[in-house]
Amino acid sequence: MKYGNFLKDHGRIGFIAPSFGCVIEPYRTSFDHALEVLKKKGFRIALGPNVYEGKGLGISNTPDQCAKEFEDWYIGEEADVLVSCGGGELMCEILPFLPFEKIAKAPAKWFMGYSDNSNLVFTLATLCDTAAIYGPCGPAFGMEPWHPAIGDALDMLQGRKLVVSNYKGWELEGKKDADHPLEPYTITEPFALKTWPEGDVRARGRLLGGCLDSLVNLCGTAFDQVKEFSKRYEKDGILWFLEACDLNVLSIRRALWHLDQAGWFSTARGFIIGRPYMYGEEIMGLDQYRAVTDILGKYNLPIVMDADIGHHPPMMPLISGSLGSLETRGNRLRLTMELV
Repeated sequence: MKYGNFLKDHGRIGFIAPSFGCVIEPYRTSFDHALEVLKKKGFRIALGPNVYEGKGLGISNTPDQCAKEFEDWYIGEEADVLVSCGGGELMCEILPFLPFEKIAKAPAKWFMGYSDNSNLVFTLATLCDTAAIYGPCGPAFGMEPWHPAIGDALDMLQGRKLVVSNYKGWELEGKKDADHPLEPYTITEPFALKTWPEGDVRARGRLLGGCLDSLVNLCGTAFDQVKEFSKRYEKDGILWFLEACDLNVLSIRRALWHLDQAGWFSTARGFIIGRPYMYGEEIMGLDQYRAVTDILGKYNLPIVMDADIGHHPPMMPLISGSLGSLETRGNRLRLTMELV
């Protein structure tokens, strides 16, 4: 596994838009403020050509132009690390235009984003043996004041944070909107960890995963090399981290069944499941927990649910491709990442 150089003090943060650009509120204002905040912290800023574009469908520009931006900025010297401007809907369409073999041979560079950015965070690891960070997108750095999770993400980009833990509470409904673009997370719900089977658990393996909405879409395509990745890292096994955005509980179950039947979990060592965006939903007696355990329980591996990952912030930043060691004790989760 290859790891990029960490961001140094006064280093260059490059913002690119392989998914949505920052063209509508509240993202435009929060992103612009994020740039001001990061500049005050001493960092230099570089903006890709699609940052303020809205020409694409579900992404900032046409798929070929979004792919070109990523290729140019990943291989070029415009920035030391790359951060995505946002999530989106159809980032998968840029993948056929990306020269993954060329990217794999280039010096590794950190890329950070989540949600639709799973299309890159996941494929960088599985196709290029290059680590990436599943973490917040650019506009999140514009909130006032910062939640500790935002500071953790910046610290991780700088190599100062390789151990993460859960936060005290989480946001069920946010107050950030066009009139309040700098609103911080609205923490109203206490953190409540669920484990299967019940009790404290430990697990260790290569961290791999992302947003189920995107991953199930990749399964079975030319960009699905999970079996090859699993074989290369068979000794380590995979510690999966998964979360869902638009999927309801039935869709979550179907997605996990799909990945299971495709053999994705053959070398699994455990599962970290984030709070689904459709939190608390129940359909035909199926809730968000059984949607997971009814499919993954057969492996008799630790399953941790309602972790701080995904679309109900805050979110622990995770290094996809790193060797992760998970430990829970009571209502506390701790994850250590080794860059080996």
